[in-house]
Amino acid sequence: MKITFNINYQTSWGQTLYVVGSIPELGSWNVSMAKPMSYNHGDIWTLEIDVEPQTQIIEYRYFFISNNIRFYEEWQRNHQIKLSQSDHNYIVYDSWFSRPKQLAFYSSAFTKSFFAREDKTERKTKKYNKTVQIKVLAPRVEKHQKVAIVGNHKSLGNWDVKKSLILNCDQSPEWEIELDATDFSYPIEYKLLICNDDFSFVYWETGNNRRMHLPFLRKNETIIISDITFREELAPWKCAGTVIPVFSLRSKNSFGIGDLGDLKKLVDWVSQTGQKIIQILPINDTTMTHTWLDSYPYNAISIYALHPLYLDISKLGKIKKPESVKKFETRQKELNALETLDYEQVDQYKWEFFREIFQQEGEKVLQSKAYIGFFDKNEEWLVPYAAYSYLRDKNKTSDFNSWKKHSTYDKQAIKKLCDPKNADYKDIAIYYYIQYNLYLQLKEVKDYAHKCGVILKGDIPIGISKTSVEAWTEPKYFNMNTQAGAPPDDFSATGQNWGFPTYNWDEMEEDGFSWWKKRFQNMANFFDAYRIDHILGFFRIWEIPECSVQGLYAHFTPSLPFSIQEIKNAGMFFNKQRFTTPHINEKFLSELFGEYTNEVMSVYLTRSSSHHFSLNPNYNTQIKIKDHFVGKTDEKSSTIREGLYTITNEVLFIADSKDEHKFHPRISASNTYIYKELNHQDKNAFDYLYWDYFYRRHNSFWKEQACKRLTPLISCTDMLVCGEDLGMIPESVPEVMDLLQILSLEIERMPKRPNMEFAHLWEIPYRSVCTTSTHDMSTIRGWWKEDPEKTQRYYNQVLQRWGEAPKECIPEICEQILMNHLQAPAMLTIIPLQDWLSIDDKLRRNPCEAERINVPANSRHYWGYRMHLDIEQLITESSDFSGRVKKMIEISGRSV
Repeated sequence: MKITFNINYQTSWGQTLYVVGSIPELGSWNVSMAKPMSYNHGDIWTLEIDVEPQTQIIEYRYFFISNNIRFYEEWQRNHQIKLSQSDHNYIVYDSWFSRPKQLAFYSSAFTKSFFAREDKTERKTKKYNKTVQIKVLAPRVEKHQKVAIVGNHKSLGNWDVKKSLILNCDQSPEWEIELDATDFSYPIEYKLLICNDDFSFVYWETGNNRRMHLPFLRKNETIIISDITFREELAPWKCAGTVIPVFSLRSKNSFGIGDLGDLKKLVDWVSQTGQKIIQILPINDTTMTHTWLDSYPYNAISIYALHPLYLDISKLGKIKKPESVKKFETRQKELNALETLDYEQVDQYKWEFFREIFQQEGEKVLQSKAYIGFFDKNEEWLVPYAAYSYLRDKNKTSDFNSWKKHSTYDKQAIKKLCDPKNADYKDIAIYYYIQYNLYLQLKEVKDYAHKCGVILKGDIPIGISKTSVEAWTEPKYFNMNTQAGAPPDDFSATGQNWGFPTYNWDEMEEDGFSWWKKRFQNMANFFDAYRIDHILGFFRIWEIPECSVQGLYAHFTPSLPFSIQEIKNAGMFFNKQRFTTPHINEKFLSELFGEYTNEVMSVYLTRSSSHHFSLNPNYNTQIKIKDHFVGKTDEKSSTIREGLYTITNEVLFIADSKDEHKFHPRISASNTYIYKELNHQDKNAFDYLYWDYFYRRHNSFWKEQACKRLTPLISCTDMLVCGEDLGMIPESVPEVMDLLQILSLEIERMPKRPNMEFAHLWEIPYRSVCTTSTHDMSTIRGWWKEDPEKTQRYYNQVLQRWGEAPKECIPEICEQILMNHLQAPAMLTIIPLQDWLSIDDKLRRNPCEAERINVPANSRHYWGYRMHLDIEQLITESSDFSGRVKKMIEISGRSV
């Protein structure tokens, strides 16, 4: 059997097209074994190969090499041909796969849920002497619709729409049809159209008729015309959804915390109201201490393992001991009755249940064929995770550096530790059992959501814990002596210090970002869309020294720091000691310390000049200061501690961590006391350097970094990609996100244009997620009360209401705000559940402050928010409310 590949692609001198694919004749995906193509006139490249007649399906891709360097390849989607007739030779006419303009519609959110094809019956292939196969990419075809073809030949219906031929769709969004070309007379004109399942006409594709003029077909030949794109100009597709953390869910079946069974129930309510998306916060295991400190969902101990507390224990089996059944039923009622999450009690009793049910059912489960398949597929991460969890509890700390044994990861030693013959095997295997059940339950939720036309949207944190499994097993990928965070913003005036190690991107790039790809691919098991937390981290990260508590004394990495000569060229006299060593003028001390100034001068400071003080060596880092005041919450201690923190940040420049002769301007330096002491010329020079560094110098550099990292990562799965792009955003961020078609995050009260108080919702881009608030912000009702003057301006200018704004955000106003967001041009409008409930006076929670999920300025915040009503109430007892939500979604054009 011969296959001839043809593709029209314009190249330059020295460039050669190659084909690599799934069969040995195309290199079996080994790029070094790819087949070069031959150039013909008119920019046509060809390749002929012989394959075995029994070959059924071939997948392949094109790329080109320029001057012996692999230069450019197609978008991630593979070409595929089905060799349905073993006695035929095939001639393929392809088009180069570029990133489509409607990339979102190629994601699994659409192909496996919103537009998923339900007809998967196997079709019998008709045998023709001469065959023409037409393959059409039509990503935006509703579930009840089909693609059809009609043309000027009798086999194409002679332009009679009623006789049009329906294309098959075995691999959405690709449609195909095989035509009997025995009697074809050229040229043939045809056109594609959309019809309903009952074959009634819906609409034509746009543009002129298509023309087909093929070379002479011999007997037993098939021509494949591939990669035709259906032309349409439909109104923008939009939908709505709900965002809520899993731990915040509440149902009658909960055990004091939201679980995966509750998530499945939420699907029912979302579907009932015409919504299409449920967005959740990260659900990876965060267990470090078995205390409330583990409630922070962005500080996971594993990028793969799911959190044990999210197991729906009702699906694990029934405890046989009557006394245990009674105990757990009692605890369940007590914990479920609490207004907020009692993390430690939930952890204690759920783990008691896990151990008892594992003792009863574990051996049978671990011997099952399904479990063995799960283990084999996930062994690479599952064994280290289980061993880590066992050692964490045995050593009573997640800090593996302090473990007596196995503090340094040794794969063979861990394999031996986890051997089933080991006496501690059961204490390790329980983690296998739990992860297996979590996998089953979350897959069940995903599959159920698909049946309801709903998708799950996950969240990928930008960082990992310094004491996580990955930090233990793969430390080469991280800079363990630094901390990641965010510069000052609306959330925190002193920046945010997340405590995560920064990434060693050079090391990650060495193996093609495999660490990230495996992370994304694992997530695709459960989600059809995901949010990249702090997507700016793929451009640059805010790197904080290990000795800092706040996020002010830090700089971006990678970055382009200034040389001393560059600083001088800007017109500034550079004094390294003065500008990079923390110190403060004596005249400012009373502003910081008030009545405690003299005590601070004698205990905590050292005179460095006639007018200046520096920090005493015992208190010259924020960590030292923090440790000194640990446990002291009185007003005096707080005042002194915060004042000393301020002095540690009193610099204009920070020396680069890799080159001590280069320097970064300190963020928000114009607010420092040292800046106030500069003369007019030095202030102007510093202001220029500051502007250049933060707003111009890095635009191209960071764009290059982000494209290099994000392009292969978002291409390794077919999930819909969204990015959290809030904060200090360089110009290159929207450029890259637009180029890669990553949906941005748009919030009315956090405008991205300078000198605006509120974003104009009608101006936000289509490729975006619009929301009223995030987990780091107050809800609509909470925000309304925070700044009455700002609220008044919003009331008059944005809501276009006259008079004085009410002190409380009444349901009528909440509904108007939500409606404004639903009517925005964004593809997705995803509303926090608390804000949905705000439109109903009977269902909204009081006080509204109890709805807050997180306060970013407080690094020790307890993430304990739970719904104040059951999901069952939303589904069965709140029909008026659910009806209003559904109506709002319909009116806004988001009911699809």
